[in-house]
Amino acid sequence: MSYRSGPRGVAALLLASGLLLGGCASGFGEEGGSSVPKAVNDKGGGGGAEGAGGGLGRAVPGPAAEEQTGARVVRPREIPSLGPKTRSRIPEESRQAVVVTGDAPDSNRATLVLYERDPVEGWRSVSDPWPAHNALKGWTDDHRQGDLRSPIGVFGLTDAGGRLPDPGTRLPYDRGPAFTLDGVGFEGEPLAGSFDHVVAINYNRKPGTTPLDWTRPLGAEKGGGIWIHVDHGGPTQGCVSLRMGRMRELLRWLDPGKVPQVVMGDVSSLGR
Repeated sequence: MSYRSGPRGVAALLLASGLLLGGCASGFGEEGGSSVPKAVNDKGGGGGAEGAGGGLGRAVPGPAAEEQTGARVVRPREIPSLGPKTRSRIPEESRQAVVVTGDAPDSNRATLVLYERDPVEGWRSVSDPWPAHNALKGWTDDHRQGDLRSPIGVFGLTDAGGRLPDPGTRLPYDRGPAFTLDGVGFEGEPLAGSFDHVVAINYNRKPGTTPLDWTRPLGAEKGGGIWIHVDHGGPTQGCVSLRMGRMRELLRWLDPGKVPQVVMGDVSSLGR
């Protein structure tokens, strides 16, 4: 599936003019990896009685009864690094989660792990930890245009695109020259190829549209253009970035039928 997003020349001109506000798409968004995520184990009174007046009391199961019947309560596994507040924000129908954990509130380095949810057994990791970059100044729960911080939260992943051909994702994929990026990053690294593949993070955007759509439901001052994209070897303006091989792996793994979400923030924020 591809988008009908209008003439490519217009999109390219808007991109070059910096109209993808607030995120990597305004000027900033890595290599190696297999095509299938590697599975990793997650290191996630008595019986009835008669009343004193001769009537029958209720049968209340106790520890002894549980031992005799072998009954036990089995709780589905949770994603271990997430606290109750963060877990509550993951939709019940979601069966895929991309968990991006920043090293610290002001750090631009993070770790990304893929998780899948079984209806009975709960969440389990299906990838090794992958190194990632986030925004230059770290994280925020009140993202603003140009603050150079990545937004904290739980956001849907519904749309993809890039300069290069679709590597085999099940997400709608918009390919075109408007995803071309030049220049250098914060550490002098070349930005070329950063948008070869991208997944739009549904922060302040309209789901179901190309990542190049500049609609900002929360207003332009709240930023936007927050993507997962190819890493250029340094911090981003607001996005999350992965090495090229891992980016391709992510795209092939994401399944819109499993309502994938990205859970992102620094380790202390996600632990709440």
